[in-house]
Amino acid sequence: MTLTDHIDTGVKHFMDWLSLSAALGSIMGWIPEVGAFFPIIWYGIKIYETDTVQSLLGKKGKFNVSDD
Repeated sequence: MTLTDHIDTGVKHFMDWLSLSAALGSIMGWIPEVGAFFPIIWYGIKIYETDTVQSLLGKKGKFNVSDD
């Protein structure tokens, strides 16, 4: 189970576009730099939930070293 499993796919896509818009707006100077905070958090969560990161952290996958 990941942090965003309970969120509908349509909402996830909307959040992706919103994050991209906020990041680009911040880079282009259309919104304050504080606006870049939301995309950093959202994409950080998405990266954390990837199978690669989870297996490196030993949470699931073939690299899991637990005794289960």
